Amino acid sequence: MRLRAGSLLLVAALLAGCGGGEPGAEEQTQPPPATEGAPAATEAPAGKAALGAAPTTKPPASKKPPAAVLRAGNPNGKASVPAEGRAVDTSTPDRVVGNGTPASCTSKAVVSAVTAGGVITFSCGPDPVTITMAQTAKIKNSTRKVVIDGGGKVTLSGGGKRRIIYQNTCDESLGWENSDCTQQDHPNLTVQNITLADGSSIGVDPDIEVTNGGGGGALYVRGGHLKVVNTKFVRNKCDSGGPDLGGAAIRSLDMDDDGPVYVVSSTFGGASGQGNRCSNGGALSSIGVSWIVLNSLFTYNEAIGYGANQAANGTPGGGNGGAMYFDGNTFTVRVAGTLMERNHAREGGGAIFFVSNDLSGSLKLENSTLRRNPSDEFETLPGIFYRGTTKLPSITGPKPS
Repeated sequence: MRLRAGSLLLVAALLAGCGGGEPGAEEQTQPPPATEGAPAATEAPAGKAALGAAPTTKPPASKKPPAAVLRAGNPNGKASVPAEGRAVDTSTPDRVVGNGTPASCTSKAVVSAVTAGGVITFSCGPDPVTITMAQTAKIKNSTRKVVIDGGGKVTLSGGGKRRIIYQNTCDESLGWENSDCTQQDHPNLTVQNITLADGSSIGVDPDIEVTNGGGGGALYVRGGHLKVVNTKFVRNKCDSGGPDLGGAAIRSLDMDDDGPVYVVSSTFGGASGQGNRCSNGGALSSIGVSWIVLNSLFTYNEAIGYGANQAANGTPGGGNGGAMYFDGNTFTVRVAGTLMERNHAREGGGAIFFVSNDLSGSLKLENSTLRRNPSDEFETLPGIFYRGTTKLPSITGPKPS
């Protein structure tokens, strides 16, 4: 899609009404379970209870409360999740990172496990742990299935220096499976119950960035399939300028049958200072890929480029889609049970930028709340720039405000 900010026809009709009731964007944690078998009150020795004597038995020592387990997404989201969008059973993993201690959970162990593929879990001790990646975890193109499950207590960090997870069926260094690398039904990647933080694609793999448009500060996926469940993305970044470049959290291209990519009960940002930032699509970005986004939370994400798409003279281009940037021809995006708030685009689409070049694509918003997502230059509805099969996107539930 090639757009110039100065030549856009702005749609003046704003839809009234604003959804409410969702909580703020702070991370939700599961309350500690009630302790079974708690001791009963201690009885006083015979002959002393009537005199009001203190019990001779000391009360039981208090136990350390269990560490909080990640609970991402919009807690008020009620969208039904189909079987293909649910978390994968990891009760019998193929590989376990760590041997029960934080020190055993290393970047090297993560990279090795992801290279080998299969179902991957972590054993890093009872408390939350952050693993700073010294190397990007890359998935081989011959791998059929990769599931990365952090158990709600693992953060993989790019340290502000590197991308965290990388899948690309058109990268020959990962093996060549198909003469048409853009039409490959594997690997099948699932990322669940984990936090991906401080990833960066700035200056990473420069040859690949030129070929594929860049982006994917935390997670870059080209080809195969992708599902993200109960995952949090914070402070990820990619290049600050460029048209079509995007997706500080997730960049997706050439998925098998053009997707869909599933994003379920996940958080992007979540609090001031925790948002994801890129030229376009502060959280998500794709070209010609379909998405299903359910019961998720997008707050404080930013599209920081400027000059729109196509880049205006003297500008780097970009600035579209504070949270989501979708471009291409025939593709669909469905957003249900999701809260999008305080995202920002320097050009168009403070929350969502959706352009189907041949007007064959469609955007559906179902029982989702979009509010306070400023677009500095242009929008079709509050927080949305849209071009698709219909004049306006399909909206069920609260109107954007």
